[in-house]
Amino acid sequence: MSIPQSDSPKGLVFAIAAYAMWGFLPIYMKALAHLPAAEIIAHRILWSLPIAAAVLIWQGRAAEVGQALRQPRLVAMAALTAMLISVNWLIYVWAIANDQALDAALGYYINPLFSVFLGATLLKERLTRGQFAAIALAAAAVIILTMQAGSLPLVAIGLTLSWGFYAYCKKSLPLGPNQGFTLEVLLLAPFAAGFLIWQAAQGEAHFTSGGWGQTLLLIGCGPITAIPLLFYANGAKLIRLSTIGILQYIAPTMIFLCAVLIFGEPFDGARLIAFPMIWAALVIYSVTLVRQAGQRRRDRRELAARRMQ
Repeated sequence: MSIPQSDSPKGLVFAIAAYAMWGFLPIYMKALAHLPAAEIIAHRILWSLPIAAAVLIWQGRAAEVGQALRQPRLVAMAALTAMLISVNWLIYVWAIANDQALDAALGYYINPLFSVFLGATLLKERLTRGQFAAIALAAAAVIILTMQAGSLPLVAIGLTLSWGFYAYCKKSLPLGPNQGFTLEVLLLAPFAAGFLIWQAAQGEAHFTSGGWGQTLLLIGCGPITAIPLLFYANGAKLIRLSTIGILQYIAPTMIFLCAVLIFGEPFDGARLIAFPMIWAALVIYSVTLVRQAGQRRRDRRELAARRMQ
């Protein structure tokens, strides 16, 4: 797939819609906070599968998933990414239910900086001075939070690590984003179904025991999981990487606002120092993204000019 050199309006709509849906997700999950996180994740997996499959059938690409299932190495890679995304979902749902949405926002703010760190350590990519400064600021913010609380912010770190390694491993998966997501939930579906069957056998299932409202919310876990991912996958094809890098702050900012303004989580103490440090780090990181994108455009223009001579 070629990298887009400009931002398509359609791509911007898809990407912004995806990040906005992720930003409102805490409100949805808060409505299910009285249920076990594992049960919610099981329903996210099972109800996502028919939506993802329907999209592939509509695109005429369902056969690619069948072909992937006949390749053990590819299945093993997809199983790893499926495990990482399920861990990420589990930590996120637990955090919202246990009044730790601010730590969830922190984790997603740190994500892009952790991805840069992974690129430097695992892929030997060179860091610019701005990127190094941004990572150092984020690390300092985590240290401040740890010193104040007496322990690491495990929710933030868990979300950062699980999503960061998921994104890193996902790049190596030789499947399109829609096909890859379908394969992941297909691999997770037997475990999700098995858990729900076991839960029902123990008399602890909540699918039909809490009235129609609760049942519909659990079914809705499928659309609210699959639709933003599909929107993002299609939007990312149509906009520049630098634009994605800046738009990705929409979701954690909305999670932050939900935590403070709607859930009433305290924003005080070390958080008053750490969050501005993270925001400053992200501003520095965004500036480096924009500068790198500008340099690439200038290099392409110079190359085109030389070819015309």
